[in-house]
Amino acid sequence: MTNIIKNPRVTEKVSNLMERNVYTFDVVTSANKTQVAKAIFTLYKVKPVKVNILKVKEKQVFMRGKEGVKKGGKKALVYLKKEDKISEI
Repeated sequence: MTNIIKNPRVTEKVSNLMERNVYTFDVVTSANKTQVAKAIFTLYKVKPVKVNILKVKEKQVFMRGKEGVKKGGKKALVYLKKEDKISEI
């Protein structure tokens, strides 16, 4: 169950969401909302109020004179109650 969540997503936009108790995680492409909610509960011992899953598109990149592709995937937005916090991020 814990292999559903790859890692927390840390960006400027996500840090603004964390003030409103919304945490963002990269998840495996086969994950669904209930699996993500169960994985959050087993890892952090908090029960999510709501989970949204979004697809991340592939991006064309050009670095050091070479073209490449940043692989896409899925990310999950996890909404918590006001009194709940995830401090390990």
